[in-house]
Amino acid sequence: MAIIGIDLGTSNSLVAVWSENGAELIANALGETLTPSAVSIADDSVLLVGRAAADRLITHPQRSVASFKRWMGSANTVQLAGKTWRAEELSALVLKSLKDDVEAGLGEEIVEAVISVPAYFNDPQRKATLDAARLAGLRVERLINEPTAAALAHGLEAVGDGCFLILDLGGGTFDVSLLHKYENVMEIRASAGDSLLGGNDFRDVIVELLVKRHELDEAKLEPADRARLLREAEALKFALTDRAEAGYDLTLGKTKCTGEVRRTTFEEAAAPLLRRMRMPIESAVRDARVDIAKIDQIVLVGGATRMPLVRNLVTRLFGRFPLVHARPDHAIAIGAAVQSGLKHRRGALDEVIMTDVCPFTLGTSVLDPRAPDGVILSPIIERNAVVPISRENTYWTASNMQTYVNIEVLQGEHMRPSQNVRIGAVSVSVPPGPAGRESVAVRFTYDINGALEVEVKVISTGHVERKVFRNQSNLSDQELDKSFAALASIKLAPRDQQENRSLIARAERLYVESLGPAREHVAQLLLQFETALHDQANHDLDGLRRAFAETLNQFERRIL
Repeated sequence: MAIIGIDLGTSNSLVAVWSENGAELIANALGETLTPSAVSIADDSVLLVGRAAADRLITHPQRSVASFKRWMGSANTVQLAGKTWRAEELSALVLKSLKDDVEAGLGEEIVEAVISVPAYFNDPQRKATLDAARLAGLRVERLINEPTAAALAHGLEAVGDGCFLILDLGGGTFDVSLLHKYENVMEIRASAGDSLLGGNDFRDVIVELLVKRHELDEAKLEPADRARLLREAEALKFALTDRAEAGYDLTLGKTKCTGEVRRTTFEEAAAPLLRRMRMPIESAVRDARVDIAKIDQIVLVGGATRMPLVRNLVTRLFGRFPLVHARPDHAIAIGAAVQSGLKHRRGALDEVIMTDVCPFTLGTSVLDPRAPDGVILSPIIERNAVVPISRENTYWTASNMQTYVNIEVLQGEHMRPSQNVRIGAVSVSVPPGPAGRESVAVRFTYDINGALEVEVKVISTGHVERKVFRNQSNLSDQELDKSFAALASIKLAPRDQQENRSLIARAERLYVESLGPAREHVAQLLLQFETALHDQANHDLDGLRRAFAETLNQFERRIL
């Protein structure tokens, strides 16, 4: 039974499988490999995922949502059609759609997956991703860091050994990994990143330029106008990849917005984002203790790396041109599929070994009178340590007649424990006595699947307490069961209807974006298509869809 590799992205998601021919991307019901990470509730209460949902962000903003990956692991929710949704539930719908695509393509049931996550996803965010997989009916024993997946995809294609710096800028996150490849081993030496920096932030820079230029009150924009503004900004960002300037023409409320945006203007406004990109790049190189002159290649992956300002930044930093992945949008899914092949030990991968690192420092809190609140973080496993790894520190009692020691398990880089993520705690009883007489040996063991075993041993008695913290749920079993039942009761758009619904959603968006005769023309096209769909005598539905899609393509080219 196949194990699939999934890139659950902020903007788009992909799925791939490993076969005898290597990693193969699986197309969705529309024949596309990129599925927008968007969800919408149709007027007939049918749930839409992907392209149709993305188009409905403009026509039905109160019933549609996207970019929810950034909420993973948080308490943020959104209201759609009278129901409250968590990011895990919305992500589960995307994963379920990808799972259905593979099952339709391969003709077999899929129960297990390798899913990529940003390297800088913390423990709650990783657990939320696993919750989403469980809700989608997928078993996930391995989460793979996105730059690690990118390195794996690229590493199998590279010739010879060397040191590679992988920069992955997607829609919502930025990850950096420094990889050392030798013989059949690919070792991740360091990872860093920013889980709140991505292509969407560069799009928002253009939004701010348009808002200031046309003196718009962004807070008073209707949801549909806000969605239209975001779509136009995304189109401008894309256009400025190939052109020195790009024009726009849209109406927001009563304001007619027309003009041009120059690439130089955009790049000047985006300078703070570039400074944010430099920090994790410099951190990864510093942590790996590698001379930048000895980095053989800088590899760019992720759709947002197409922007010239990103490539120029890397060229300036390293004094050489980066290597651009042939399919920057696809690299993560391909790498996840390669990892799934490694897990299965498939033929061509038998001799490949992949190591990874612990992206965050793991430690515990200890008393320190010099600290304002009296406690500081004591690191046990520091960030970018190669996993699997086991490290031990010794701690002593801090007060007279102390009867137990409580070891808080923390994740993060802040000196103050309160600023880090609390994973849990392990307590152990100790014989009472003077402060400092009793000691405990605390061992942290971290494996490639993200499981952390904490062992606390009382030195004087030999008594040991152990606890394993796995990438398990943020939600309780009861909450998961309740969400699973709720999702199971929702009507998903049948696969054979998804293309029709996507075409209708696209036509509705074009209608909203058009005015005058153009709007009337779209309305006529849409009504003709819907009438033909309901005509019981029409047996050439494929031909009908192709004709309608081509007509929409021609119309969209004219208005653009």
